[in-house]
Amino acid sequence: MAQPECRGNSGEAPMARWTRLAIGAGVVGLLVAAGALPAGLLAGFVATKVAIATTDLPEALAHPTVPQASRLYAADGKTLITTFADLNRNDVALGEVAPVMRQAIVAAEDTRFYEHGAVDPRSVARALIANGRSGETQQGASTLTMQYVRNVLKTDPKATQEERDAATEETVGRKIQEMRYAVAVENALSKDQILGNYLNIVYFGAGAYGIGAAAQTYFDTTPAKLTLPQAAMLAGLVQSPDAYDPIHGDKAAAQSRRDYVLGALVKAGNITQADADQAKQKPLGLKPGTVPNGCTAATPADSRFFCDYFVSWWQQQSAFGDTPQKRLAALRDGGYQITLSMDSKVQQTATKAATDVYGYDSPKALPIAAVQPGTGRVLALAVNRHYSVAKGAGNTVDQLVAGGSSVTGYQAGSTFKLFTMLAALENGYTLDSGFDAPSQLKTGWQDSGPASCDGFYCPANDNPSWMDGYRNMWTGFGRSVNTYFVHLEEQVGAEKVVELAQRLGIQFRAKSDAERAENDAGDWGSFTLGVADTTPLDLANAYATIAADGTYCKPLPVKGISDAAGKPVRAGQPECKKVLEPDVARAAVDAARCPVGQAGAYGQCDGGTATQVSTMLDGRPVAGKTGSAEGNATESFVGFTPQVAAAGIAANPAHPSDGVGGAVQVDVIKAVTNVLDRAVTGQPERGFTPPSQALAFENGSNPAVPWRYDGYGERSRRDP
Repeated sequence: MAQPECRGNSGEAPMARWTRLAIGAGVVGLLVAAGALPAGLLAGFVATKVAIATTDLPEALAHPTVPQASRLYAADGKTLITTFADLNRNDVALGEVAPVMRQAIVAAEDTRFYEHGAVDPRSVARALIANGRSGETQQGASTLTMQYVRNVLKTDPKATQEERDAATEETVGRKIQEMRYAVAVENALSKDQILGNYLNIVYFGAGAYGIGAAAQTYFDTTPAKLTLPQAAMLAGLVQSPDAYDPIHGDKAAAQSRRDYVLGALVKAGNITQADADQAKQKPLGLKPGTVPNGCTAATPADSRFFCDYFVSWWQQQSAFGDTPQKRLAALRDGGYQITLSMDSKVQQTATKAATDVYGYDSPKALPIAAVQPGTGRVLALAVNRHYSVAKGAGNTVDQLVAGGSSVTGYQAGSTFKLFTMLAALENGYTLDSGFDAPSQLKTGWQDSGPASCDGFYCPANDNPSWMDGYRNMWTGFGRSVNTYFVHLEEQVGAEKVVELAQRLGIQFRAKSDAERAENDAGDWGSFTLGVADTTPLDLANAYATIAADGTYCKPLPVKGISDAAGKPVRAGQPECKKVLEPDVARAAVDAARCPVGQAGAYGQCDGGTATQVSTMLDGRPVAGKTGSAEGNATESFVGFTPQVAAAGIAANPAHPSDGVGGAVQVDVIKAVTNVLDRAVTGQPERGFTPPSQALAFENGSNPAVPWRYDGYGERSRRDP
């Protein structure tokens, strides 16, 4: 308990004033009379005239900013995923430290801490007399406050290395300055504040800085749960952390030092002799706790790709520094408390879903991502790989789910037809806009590739008997009719389709895709068939945008961030904007219900490529789209409800031309749907908002005879 402070007319605490005067005169006189004051130290005292006077308190001592670990939690805010630290340290409030630990550190390091001022003249006299007689420095006279000053100054990240080194120099000048700072500290902070700060900064050995890290390192517990024997052992380590470290050093020495602290606690009146005797009979009871550091050590292991994505995101946030390097340094020493958006149950389901399709050692992969519409918060990132720098099959630190570095993504096939449909809806077309889709369509785009005829781009339907014929957006999307959507793209303008995809967050990481989008988008006739590389995360988030009535949110891997002082950081909040008219988004959603076996608001669906999805979700409102790259090089599925969107793309990341085969599409659909099911479990069933009839039908109502395209972009009424 802190002692009350009474201040005189001068405003200086009597104890602090007494300390200054006593050191300035009484101690010097005592030591000179005793003949024990070394000449160098006497000169130092004389040079200061009044010896130690009060001085201004540096900001570092009032509000220490020593490095401490940042901690990463799952979405529940309790499950620790990993830490990021150059040193193992995390602050705790003094109230979260067991009273016996507070008593033990005082008994071990400064028994009269609550009785004397910043400097204890009695200890100074005793130490200097003993040292003067021996001719060597054997005893110290540092109070706990002086130790606090020294520990802060030698670890201050804002100081230069020279300034930090100076904090531990064995010189008279340094010791005097330390005492002066200690007086200023005690004028500014209460004894409890000083003790709390000290416990958070002092080194306990084994790489543990501060009581939070020490309790975890030696006993795998928290400071609040420390027992008497545990507290005594930890307090005993501070005098010589390396010598007494029982994990890497001498256990007998650590136990002997612990027993000494127990005796000191008895002398201080904190415990009885019987308490001490009982505690001395206890073994050290070490239970070393491992503190994960970085993404390769994150637990559970299936969270590591998510962790990697978080770090990449963090390095892009200007709130944490001017450069990516400074932001990463802030993560390692800023003491941030970060709650990921990762839902552990959804993450586990996604990992199992991916590994059920391909094993960890398979060259083929199924990266899966899940996103929350309306916030952009990422719920899961999973793939059948071990996040590891170790050599061997199945190990990689490449970001296969979210993209980045050398990972540009994978072709997602017909899932890109969504962007053509949206561009058409924005430009005056309605869902019932019809066209007699042929087996093969000759376009006006010049092309010399394998899908050309007479020098023009000439795509074909994959399953003519099921796809050819009169189609509108509902039936064309449901049956994934290539020639319908290529024709629609040509009518709307390919450049508008490309722009819309970018508006919904599709990034062109491949250099060739980026160059074509910038310089030749208008002639990119195959864009609607998903020939540009993308990632499951980008794809899921694009579909999440229409699930959120046209609100796009940047993918966000966190639910919240607070700094070392507990203050929320704005960078942890969603960044969203409206990119589509709500009715346009709702119309696209209505058509997207066709592929998954649902009828939509107007009952216009007629067949789908993934009709099992509706059954797997027990008829819950759902929408989505399948996709197959040329030659079944990849197989994709993206599905969504109003609460979650998820996407998976089966591919061979190392060899894109090594096709996964069409048969795996069923497995991909099942995997992604299982993720959706897990994500909505326990949530109320929500329906999609129907689009207006004006956007659904050409004449603003559900006509008996729909409108159609005749193949040349002209409108005419279809014969009944």
